[in-house]
Amino acid sequence: AMLGSGERMDFSSLRRPVGGLKYTTDKHSTGGVGDKITLPLAPLVAVFGVAVPQLSGRGLGHTGGTLDKLESIPGWRAELGNEEILAQLQDVGAVICAAGAGLAPADKKLYALRDVTGTVEAIPLIASSIMSKKIAEGTGSLVLDVKVGSGAFMKDESKARELAETMVALGKDAGVNTVALLTNMDTPLGLTAGNAIEVEESVEVLSGGGPEDVVELTVRLAEEMLACAGVHDADPAAALKDGRAMDVWNRMISAQGGDPRAALPVARESDVVYAPADGVLVELDALAVGVAAWRLGAGRARKEDAVQAAAGVRLHAKPGATVRAGEPLMTLLTDTPERFARAREALEHAVVIAPEGSRPAQQLIIDRIA
Repeated sequence: AMLGSGERMDFSSLRRPVGGLKYTTDKHSTGGVGDKITLPLAPLVAVFGVAVPQLSGRGLGHTGGTLDKLESIPGWRAELGNEEILAQLQDVGAVICAAGAGLAPADKKLYALRDVTGTVEAIPLIASSIMSKKIAEGTGSLVLDVKVGSGAFMKDESKARELAETMVALGKDAGVNTVALLTNMDTPLGLTAGNAIEVEESVEVLSGGGPEDVVELTVRLAEEMLACAGVHDADPAAALKDGRAMDVWNRMISAQGGDPRAALPVARESDVVYAPADGVLVELDALAVGVAAWRLGAGRARKEDAVQAAAGVRLHAKPGATVRAGEPLMTLLTDTPERFARAREALEHAVVIAPEGSRPAQQLIIDRIA
């Protein structure tokens, strides 16, 4: 009923590379801290001839929004009409933009009811909310990145698994080839949580570098998306290294009015958090870092709030790293320095340093559900 309450996009006229709905794919993340994966992922998948209409949203609370990140690029435009989306997919192969109000409009009414009836966390309702919009996007396949851990909506693995299984079943029932990955969100993805600084890190990944965990998840999701679209001989890792993905990124940003070569906003104020002791960093809590970034101005408490493009948290170490007392652990960034105190409060219990020994590295990709 939610799916039928609005329009359904139609990409059947696309001819990339040989045409048809099969060669369109999408990715949805349930949200986390430092989750900039969509930015390098969409152009990476488009390298191999598959069209990626990535209809995204803005952040609320401690989880960042893809559109907020991209809007830190001078001139970039989030709002596109359906004809513009189709034209850009045909020409470039990838588009990241705001979802139109016509997709599953009944979802907004149902969410308001969930809010006042205490059913916001009801898994069948969460799944139907997400999947009604994703199915209405009209792609032939969909890969779900279901986060689990302190910085995710789902803290418990069994609940996250139930959500993933429910969404995969809904997608397949609607004729959309759907796969889900369960991924760890106990610690932030990459070394940045914010807006412009996450764009900067995404460009590093598209340049063949970037943090290991961001590269790993980007490549794995690309492989899943391509396989769902019937492309099995692609090498996404090579496309990051040789510049092909960067070329699509530049064209995608330019097509939406942005300047991919323009300098990104830089925060006017910074404050460094130092390691309190020698040892091994064994915990870096994603929720605490996300709340700190939000309090610095990178996120919003209400939908109508503005965000600071340059605000956020830059990490200097990840779990497993050896640190020394007095070394920088993270740098807090904002244009309004009065925000530092509350951001530091959020980080009071974010870090655990063990005096000796190292906890084994956390597994980033927990499971695949198909």
